[in-house]
Amino acid sequence: MGKAQYAILRFAKYKGPEIGRIEAHDERTKETYASNPDVDTSRSRLNFHLVKPQRSYRAEAERQIAEAGCRTRKDSVRVVETLITASPEFFQGKNPKEVKAFFTLALDFIKSKQSSKTIISAVVHMDEKTPHMHLSFVPITPDGRLSAKDILGNRKNLTKWQDDFWKFMVKKYPDLERGESASETGRTHIPPRLFKEATHLNQQRDALMALLTDINPLNARKRAAEMEALLDKYISGVERMRTQMKKYNAAYKELKAEVASLEKEVDASKESVLKRLETGQKLRELEELQKVVDNIPKEILDAYKHPQNLRKEKRNCL
Repeated sequence: MGKAQYAILRFAKYKGPEIGRIEAHDERTKETYASNPDVDTSRSRLNFHLVKPQRSYRAEAERQIAEAGCRTRKDSVRVVETLITASPEFFQGKNPKEVKAFFTLALDFIKSKQSSKTIISAVVHMDEKTPHMHLSFVPITPDGRLSAKDILGNRKNLTKWQDDFWKFMVKKYPDLERGESASETGRTHIPPRLFKEATHLNQQRDALMALLTDINPLNARKRAAEMEALLDKYISGVERMRTQMKKYNAAYKELKAEVASLEKEVDASKESVLKRLETGQKLRELEELQKVVDNIPKEILDAYKHPQNLRKEKRNCL
């Protein structure tokens, strides 16, 4: 018997500058993707749109909001990004036409729940390991309000979204099973891109430490220039990740409490052991991500806070 094939539906909410970053990723506007090694740019020509953006995501969101006369706040969610995919096994043996049919049906599902006029873009990525669709829409309600909260709802409503998605898709794809929603697991889904960003930041940190230990009279000018350029990228990247990690604080506390509770259990059933392993793994993942933003080497922080010392060291080596 083959592995289970799951229908997968995830949501992410965006308010401001980050909208441009998700657009750069979804629309493949960058030449390289160092922070996402899964992107194979030689295959990007195979990506395709089911809904093409008419303008930038932020500009289109603001246009729709103004046209609908929505009241907004500075922290209002302006774009909801929906990730739609299935288990890798589901796509095995499917030709491009069959893959497109799956995502076209998924688009129909979103249109059954949200006005098609609010959809900014629906793009299918074929240049990563598993085909998936990024669908972005402006969370405008039927009565003309900007409210991602009303559209996505609470945990119970997110579970209903997952239920409805599976029921919609399984009619054509009976082998699909219902995916486990983040609301049911009681914790926030950690997007894979965060782990990729963490890997990239760790690589930058290691490069900076190598540069710091390698400055000598012969290469001082070059090494100091490289340091200053890389420092800005690294520190700003850490700060971005620190901001993103704040939303997982509650999940971290819940997992810590769950691990403590599970450790007290004497039940050694298969289900109990599996639950302990899965919970422990999630906790370790969050702790590893937190280490990336907490453990900035003192030498790197000093070089960033006092760039004049770096330049002074460069002069002393000359």
